[in-house]
Amino acid sequence: MLNHITNIYKNVKRYLDPKLIAMLQSQLTGTLLVDEPLARHTSYGIGGPVEVFITPANREELASLLRLANEHAIPVHIVGSGSNLLVADDGIPGIAICLEKVFNRVEIQSGEVYAEAGVKLNHLVRLTMQHHLKGLESLGGIPGTVGGALVMNAGAFGMEISKVLVSVEIMTNQGVSQVLLAEELQFGYRQSSFRPEDIILGATLHLTPDDPQAIKERYREISKKRTQTQPLNKRSVGSIFKNPQPGVSAGYLIEQAGLKGTRHGDAEISTLHANFFINHGQAQAADIVALIRLAREKVQEQFGIHLELEVTPLGFSPGALEA
Repeated sequence: MLNHITNIYKNVKRYLDPKLIAMLQSQLTGTLLVDEPLARHTSYGIGGPVEVFITPANREELASLLRLANEHAIPVHIVGSGSNLLVADDGIPGIAICLEKVFNRVEIQSGEVYAEAGVKLNHLVRLTMQHHLKGLESLGGIPGTVGGALVMNAGAFGMEISKVLVSVEIMTNQGVSQVLLAEELQFGYRQSSFRPEDIILGATLHLTPDDPQAIKERYREISKKRTQTQPLNKRSVGSIFKNPQPGVSAGYLIEQAGLKGTRHGDAEISTLHANFFINHGQAQAADIVALIRLAREKVQEQFGIHLELEVTPLGFSPGALEA
């Protein structure tokens, strides 16, 4: 099966003509890049071009951009730090928006923490530890931004970010901002009720003061476990699949299927943690897809379990990542 994977998303439709791109450029003071390879903006270092890659300078520019995209029916993709994305080799249509470099404000008052969507999760963990606040140290080492962490309800070692959430500020595809209370949202294992058109701007979290040494010790223990069990020095997106049920990890099932160390091109199922698929430097999206399909096929055959993706795929045709 591995020898039959080919490019899986050809003939990408274009939504932006030169006049529309010129209009965008005239309205924005932020960065606008045309036909920008997303390999430059993902932790995998994989991915073809997007028609336009934009870093808006502020909320007003973001709102204007979203209204224009909505008016012209242009697909919009929020890429954040690209830490949980697998982008097709042929690229994706529309506009990719990155909030990481501009939307990165943090305010801490007692136990109330406000963090904008582009704040790196690891940075927020360290800041709250410096303020002697517990509640996020279990998330130390998880890549990505606050916005992505909320959409995926990031968690580890029994803790999820939704457990300390007070409210979320979002912007709709009409460019309208609104605040949602935590109780208005639904969260599950690596999922949330945010709609695809909801752009997270920031969130308020409630953390608890604690002894700084106790916080540091918990953080050190978790960091040690990650270092011992995960290939943190390799290019990956973290876990490829969600754990199928409590007490049963996707990595264990893939390992039991005998797939640790399996390679396709320059991609490999990690020998340290079988739910981490590594790019050794020159891997293509098609290589990662081949390994995803193989893992799904073998785990289904041996255990009757369908593995659900935790990584977010962009630019693939329906069913392209199924076994």
